[in-house]
Amino acid sequence: MKIQRLEDIEKLVMEREHVTIQDLCSIFKVSINTIRRDVDTLVKRGSIEKVYGGVRAKKTSTLISFEQRDTMQHEQKKAIGKLASSLIEPNDIIFIDSGTTTSQIMPYLDPNITCTIFTNNFDVIHACTQMPNVRLFVIGSLYQGNTRSFVNVDGDPHGHRFNINKAFMAATGVTTASGLTNSNPLEYEIKHSICDKAREIILLVDGSKFGKSTLLTYWPLDGVSTLITSDDVPEEYVEYCTEHDIKLLTV
Repeated sequence: MKIQRLEDIEKLVMEREHVTIQDLCSIFKVSINTIRRDVDTLVKRGSIEKVYGGVRAKKTSTLISFEQRDTMQHEQKKAIGKLASSLIEPNDIIFIDSGTTTSQIMPYLDPNITCTIFTNNFDVIHACTQMPNVRLFVIGSLYQGNTRSFVNVDGDPHGHRFNINKAFMAATGVTTASGLTNSNPLEYEIKHSICDKAREIILLVDGSKFGKSTLLTYWPLDGVSTLITSDDVPEEYVEYCTEHDIKLLTV
């Protein structure tokens, strides 16, 4: 199946960093024209780029400021946050990740809801101070202004200690091969630790994040329970969700 081959090609390129067209033809036992079409598809996703005689992994590690990210796809992020807020139920124990999309949960969350919230997101922390029935746990000891988030500098992410039933996660980039990726090494341990412990992982990303692989993979895409995204999600990711039993919600 084409989608599986695309996934395997992408994974191979990410692992080797550079692969020739001839090697791809030999490994996947398809014609050079088929490989070229597959490569064109992956180039459009943004995960790989063409070089002379082959392809290589395209890694983006630039960390964009919170203010810049907040203006990108703002209406989509608000709609995603609103839908995500409807999944939070009384007495839930949840984690809300750092990020401009996850921050949009709070304006739509019932201010009188009774629940427990773990977070390293400054805007979520601020919103919780106005919610009398929320039990708030702040993760992280160092504040980063460019991401408006707290991170750990002592090597202990703390998330593994708690039984979180819903983790609302963000990502800088998402691909089938690299999974959920992030550009900030200090946030990595928190994200990975939370996902490793959470019963349900709910990913909040707008359509612009698909096909982009950044510095660090903190969780595989097939480990996501629910994906909430905009309606411009690429078709191959719709198919991927169907094949891997991921609940897909679009706004």
